[in-house]
Amino acid sequence: MFLMVGRTATMSILRIHAREIFDSRGNPTVEVDLCTAKGMFRAAVPSGASTGIYEALELRDEDKTRFLGKAKFGANAILGISLAVCKAGAAEKRIPLYRHISQLAGNTQVILPVPAFNVINGGSHAGNKLAMQEFMILPVGAANFREAMRIGAEVYHNLKNVIKGKYGQDAINVGDEGGFAPNILENKEALELLRTAIDKAGYSDKVVIGMDIAASEFFRDGKYDLDFKSPPNPERNVSYEKLIEMYTNFTTYYPVVSIEDPFDQDDWEAWKKFTANTNIQVVGDDLTVTNPKRIARAVQEKACNCLLLKLNQIGTVTESVQACKLAQSNGWGVMVSHRSGETEDTFIADLVVGLCTGQIKTGAPCRSERLAKYNQLMRIEEELGQKACFAGRNFRNPLGK
Repeated sequence: MFLMVGRTATMSILRIHAREIFDSRGNPTVEVDLCTAKGMFRAAVPSGASTGIYEALELRDEDKTRFLGKAKFGANAILGISLAVCKAGAAEKRIPLYRHISQLAGNTQVILPVPAFNVINGGSHAGNKLAMQEFMILPVGAANFREAMRIGAEVYHNLKNVIKGKYGQDAINVGDEGGFAPNILENKEALELLRTAIDKAGYSDKVVIGMDIAASEFFRDGKYDLDFKSPPNPERNVSYEKLIEMYTNFTTYYPVVSIEDPFDQDDWEAWKKFTANTNIQVVGDDLTVTNPKRIARAVQEKACNCLLLKLNQIGTVTESVQACKLAQSNGWGVMVSHRSGETEDTFIADLVVGLCTGQIKTGAPCRSERLAKYNQLMRIEEELGQKACFAGRNFRNPLGK
């Protein structure tokens, strides 16, 4: 089998082998070994917990006698091959993976992203009562990526002490993405914890806050259930107008600069109204699912201003690059993302650098499947040396277009 790796270059695939491995939640996933004359190239596929209904289909066998019905593969198998082929293509051209990706995207430069550390977990990622899924810190004031990592780690450890002091030892257990999962109910309380930790670490001038609401997870009969993990309580069911009021208060009283999936994936009116009346970054995940058709509609309706890029939502590297370029060409930001069920594969670290999106979220500075990506980004920055460019406060538009 021959594949194009450039306008004129081709490579011969000698063998492809797939195996079943485990992701970070102990569920089966697929890993692919692809062999060419240049060697063996391995890729592994992640899996999400809060998944949009418009995502590419991840097939599962539903056989409850084996892995509780989770051992069959669809778009996840396709992506494993696509990732491995991309890695092999970089080797064929004798360039780093991030350079190969930048060439595929038509970029003439590469950029180190601002990490968005998910340091408080809620929603479907944690067993607490917190409805909103992720509370993130972004060290936008760092001088480079390595300093951003240090700042993030120091705030994380300060947050641990703040939570432990207020709620006790049990409250510092972590969720699927390495963030703490204190058993709190009010989302404002999570923001207070973050602000306290940022202040204690001494970085109030360098760190801002991002949130992933994952609102589709608690959208019920036209309302949003802010206590969806507890027995039904009508008083906690609110309209999208009430949510907009809540988000406006968040951005007024806290340094919240980015909110992802603030509404259900089909609540277009809410998306449009909120985006039209805010200056912050409004990120589409379940709304857009890295799908060009959904992105095009969101652009037309001005429903959001940033794409969350997840490789396994669309299924191939090629389509992911196309989705990214479509978003960027319409003036959107792009945030590259991991999934809550991850592997040690570091592909998205090279992807975010090559696509020049300027921002990545891949969990807290905790759990090795999360740190694998951050450590790879530090290696890339070291390799680039004086040529390394860190997005910093320009994370929403690092290319300056």
